Amino acid sequence: MTEHTISDASALSGWRKSSYSGNEAGSCIEVLDGHPSGVPVRDSKIPHGPALLFPPDGWSSFVAAVKAGEFPA
Repeated sequence: MTEHTISDASALSGWRKSSYSGNEAGSCIEVLDGHPSGVPVRDSKIPHGPALLFPPDGWSSFVAAVKAGEFPA
């Protein structure tokens, strides 16, 4: 079974804030590019917490859907 989480996201370096995150302090997600097992995503308020690990194709589909407005607020 493939692992879908990284228990301590702070063990990885190179996190970047999502361009779709708000400007409010602590109200954003961060993603990590180039991870060999997929696309890690974490809550920036909890850098030592877990990160979810998405398959690259699934993450690309999700980002495309967000850009297309398929998730109304």
